[in-house]
Amino acid sequence: MTEQRGSAPQQSATDETVAALAVRLRAADTGGWTSDATRALVVRLGWGWSDSPTVVTGRSTGDARLRPVGKYEERYVGGEAYVELAIPVRRAEPDAASQAEAFRMVKDELTATFGEASIMGVHGRLAPFLRPVPSWGSPYLRWRGESNTLELRAGPAGPELVLQPTDPVESWFVRQGHDDDHAITGFFGFRPDGSNGGLTFPGGWRVRGWETMTRALADFLTTLPAETTALRTPMWMPIYGRIEGKGAPILFDIDCGDRLMLASFADESVNPAVLGWGTAAEHPTTGRPWPDPDSPRLRIDAGGPGRPDGQALAETIVATARAMGVVSPEDLLIGNEAGDLGAYRVTFYGLGLPMA
Repeated sequence: MTEQRGSAPQQSATDETVAALAVRLRAADTGGWTSDATRALVVRLGWGWSDSPTVVTGRSTGDARLRPVGKYEERYVGGEAYVELAIPVRRAEPDAASQAEAFRMVKDELTATFGEASIMGVHGRLAPFLRPVPSWGSPYLRWRGESNTLELRAGPAGPELVLQPTDPVESWFVRQGHDDDHAITGFFGFRPDGSNGGLTFPGGWRVRGWETMTRALADFLTTLPAETTALRTPMWMPIYGRIEGKGAPILFDIDCGDRLMLASFADESVNPAVLGWGTAAEHPTTGRPWPDPDSPRLRIDAGGPGRPDGQALAETIVATARAMGVVSPEDLLIGNEAGDLGAYRVTFYGLGLPMA
């Protein structure tokens, strides 16, 4: 079979479909994730148990993995011996565009089967229990249950289905809610419906220095177009700034679907070339979100999945904000409009900025 970019190598024709596997996982009796119950679960799924974390599935996309409770997990559990069973379900080439497309294809299949996920988000640098995340991005979706949650996440070689006990993973997230820099990364969106009854939300941290602000923005922007593509969730984020004598005008727009585009409403005193901005003529694709070539005046088309230079973009935004008279990053605010992404209400924990 000829391998195609973004979808190969795929599951073989003899593999159980992702949707069928997901249905079985959601219906599974995990018995509290004790050692004996987890062994019984694996056997009922028709897979091979061993004393190692590897579970032999026979799937062409690779074997499953159990995560036993260890030093990073023990404080969040209440009798569980394992905190997840992760099954690779689609393999893709390592580039960001291919990985995002593979994730999106599985997302569409699961959504057609279960409806929209209860929770949608991006882990950023910190995934539950300090699990490493792929460099291209860290999107995830969760179909939440009272005892168990089914998650679709970005894995090392492609998207994975993860069955996990609900309480430990949510406890981990809530306990990150302290006020240290970068205590929580990424963003978190939830649907206000019955599937999220009893859901607890962590507090956030607040950015205090420009260096911290630059790193937070760089992390956010580097992977954003891959993640919005994977989640099929375009994003629009206005950023406002308090400036003495001017109130809190809008300073920047961030628009991201299949491409990341930025704009600044800086006045004529700001030299675009010095700070890294271009114009509408130099970035014609920015005419999609901003059809008036003169408003906003300053533009950047940062490209699609895997293309943005997040560090350079963050430095441009910070330098421009300071040139416009913003004294501290504590004076920056995310527009409240950014918090509504389709059916989800989103908190951008990783940026460390309040909502306007």
